[in-house]
Amino acid sequence: MLVILAFVGLAVAAPLFVSRSVVQDLFFILTMLVLAQCWNLLAGYAGLVSVGQQAFVGFGAYAMFAGVSLLGMDPMAAIMLGGLAALALSVPTAFFVFRLQGAYFAIGTWVIAEVVRLSLAQWKALGGGTGTSLPSGATRDMFGVRFVADLLGVRGPQATDMVCYWLALLLAVVTIGSIYKLLRSKQGLGLAAVRDNREAARSVGVDPLWAKSFVYLVAALATGLTGALIYVQKARISPDAAFSVPDWTAYVIFIVVIGGIGTIEGPIIGVIVFYILQNLLADYGSWYLLILGLTGILIMLFAPRGLWGLFADRTGIQLFPVRRILAGQPKTKDIKGSD
Repeated sequence: MLVILAFVGLAVAAPLFVSRSVVQDLFFILTMLVLAQCWNLLAGYAGLVSVGQQAFVGFGAYAMFAGVSLLGMDPMAAIMLGGLAALALSVPTAFFVFRLQGAYFAIGTWVIAEVVRLSLAQWKALGGGTGTSLPSGATRDMFGVRFVADLLGVRGPQATDMVCYWLALLLAVVTIGSIYKLLRSKQGLGLAAVRDNREAARSVGVDPLWAKSFVYLVAALATGLTGALIYVQKARISPDAAFSVPDWTAYVIFIVVIGGIGTIEGPIIGVIVFYILQNLLADYGSWYLLILGLTGILIMLFAPRGLWGLFADRTGIQLFPVRRILAGQPKTKDIKGSD
């Protein structure tokens, strides 16, 4: 725990001694981490394999743009609006997708994302199919930006990046902490039971529909907040970018798979590996995607539980222990190496 707290403290102070480009890279890592944790919660702990999470990224981002551009809201408040809008979208869509199972569920989530994308592409007030930008000075006037600029003596754009980074860090910490608390609770145990055997879970009093619906809505809220925050930092949006399957779903799945699905630590490792590969291979065009795909295949073949699973199996170390240990089974170690 002390190691985790020290790492968070270092992350908070990072913008004070690193360059603006590094802050932007850290922002990217943190936002992708939140998206990966949300997808991992769905697929790894609830058994809901979604390929349509871009619906909530894009819808949250468009709601934020509407709040700023059409309603004159502060971007900070509009980020919250984006999360609530994604949550609102998840309620009716849940009634549809939970009637589907397995591959049909995955296809259903993608169909919903496409319907939302095509619908928002008709919204002329926000640029239609070509998109639009935030009003001039909107991010500069965002709550906290002027204070940071005056306090640290930096220019407006750099202060905006710093505020967005701290918001991303806060969102990542809250997301990971909330997921950890959920999985350590009775509700988390019930969720695992539903994932493993729905009928057996129902027989001991767990409501599978309620458990999965709760996780689906929570993931939509966090994903919508993240999408809104990403596009505050980008300051420009278009339907194709906001609802991009590769950017907001395919890469997220890759991160979770190589890191270790069904673990909190897995997406953390996965997003670091993904960032390194992206920077090393981005100049190789189509080879970049090919190598990412081959890497994912090799990991699934030789380390089905991901890189963190391979490490944990060899060392017994867990940063976020959420497994239930049956009586008589050997215990794993936490970060301090104690039993």
